[in-house]
Amino acid sequence: MKNKYEVVRDSIKEQLRTHTIKPGEKLPSIRTASERWSCSLNTAIRAYQELEKEHLIYSIPKSGYYAVLRPLQRMRLPEERIDFTAASPDPEVMPFKDFQHCLNRAIELYEDQLFSYSDPQGFFSLRRALESHLAESQVFASPSQICVVSGAQQALHLLASMPFPNGKSAVLVEQPTFHGMLRSLELLGVTVLGIQRTTAGIDMDELERHFRNNQIKFFYTVPRFHNPLGTSYTTEQKKQIVKLAQRYDVYIVEDDYLADMETSLKADPIYSYDQSGRVLYVKSFSKIMLPGLRLATVVLPPSVMETFRLFKASCDSSTAVLSQAALELYLNSGMYDHHAALVRERYRLRMETLADCCQRYLPPQLHAQIGTGGIFSRVLLPAELDAQDIIAALHQKNVRVTSTNQSYLPTFPRENGLRISIIQTDADKIERGIALLAETATALLQKQRKEGQWRMIDWT
Repeated sequence: MKNKYEVVRDSIKEQLRTHTIKPGEKLPSIRTASERWSCSLNTAIRAYQELEKEHLIYSIPKSGYYAVLRPLQRMRLPEERIDFTAASPDPEVMPFKDFQHCLNRAIELYEDQLFSYSDPQGFFSLRRALESHLAESQVFASPSQICVVSGAQQALHLLASMPFPNGKSAVLVEQPTFHGMLRSLELLGVTVLGIQRTTAGIDMDELERHFRNNQIKFFYTVPRFHNPLGTSYTTEQKKQIVKLAQRYDVYIVEDDYLADMETSLKADPIYSYDQSGRVLYVKSFSKIMLPGLRLATVVLPPSVMETFRLFKASCDSSTAVLSQAALELYLNSGMYDHHAALVRERYRLRMETLADCCQRYLPPQLHAQIGTGGIFSRVLLPAELDAQDIIAALHQKNVRVTSTNQSYLPTFPRENGLRISIIQTDADKIERGIALLAETATALLQKQRKEGQWRMIDWT
């Protein structure tokens, strides 16, 4: 049997659900509620407090209680759509309730600091929390070396635009690579050089030639679960990159955007092998938490930090204070590690499903390149098969895929491939999507063969 306050609470909840009490409308006063439900004032107060905890109503001192204004419900994709293009996390696994609790608690604890400018480098207490968090990934840095930024993209853009102590100006990037970095470099007019990256890594002799012969400010690399390849460097390759950087006075910008997806205890970042202060480590929180919060961190050597602080301050003064305070609580409470473990296991199983489906369904002309984890993989297409033809044909079947063309410099030779993301799928969608990809590719190849045969006929 319900307690009296629960009866009052549930009755009001039903009125809110049916819009008998409309969003933004004032609720009956405590005294009126007490009379209406024949209960004590304390019972009515408790019912309203419960509704307030659920963020269904809010109070205004000396005015009363009001129904929360609700935005329109998020539009949902048709159930039959299969999206292999997404880079944002699956809404079904996002920690909305947990982080909402952290936001509310942050307001209570830091209310005097939330509406003023903070240090461009970030909340000191958050940087202390990040010091412990990063150490778990073998990134050992003091708070003075850590900067909180408004998303990893901001860090990359600032690093591309600012001068470096080595006095050099060109940037070397893997090919293919993260298209967001290429876009920043293009907009800034930076001289960019490319080095081919395959599933086996990069040619270290070619990397050394670039470092030795070109004015490389920094080498931008995604060593773990590469976007769009999905593969990772070996430990030996990471060590070689560090040695070459030290020998030729080149900085390394390590984009470790999927650090929390790592399943191997032996897979440490490049930063962990650096003894000369030439590796700048960038970590995003967008793939684990809510990407709209725009939170990331960058670890910088002292030789770079002061310049970065100046560029950061001129860009946005400081990263959103409320988001920083909530992240600190989320990290310190253990919620982050718990949620990361859940997401890591879910995505690992999806990648296993993808590998199995590609092996079972794809024709021999298509080659799937699937890493051991992460969220991205690549399917290489034969030269005679135009990626845009497959993309358009699959679009008609409610399957979304994207080519890897945007991940290349305009002048660099491109491989004919599709990027496959599993981040907003499930086992059933992966199987249906890969089966449709195989069916579509086979039909297009057969069509081209027939057209080729017709062209070969001599009608004279």
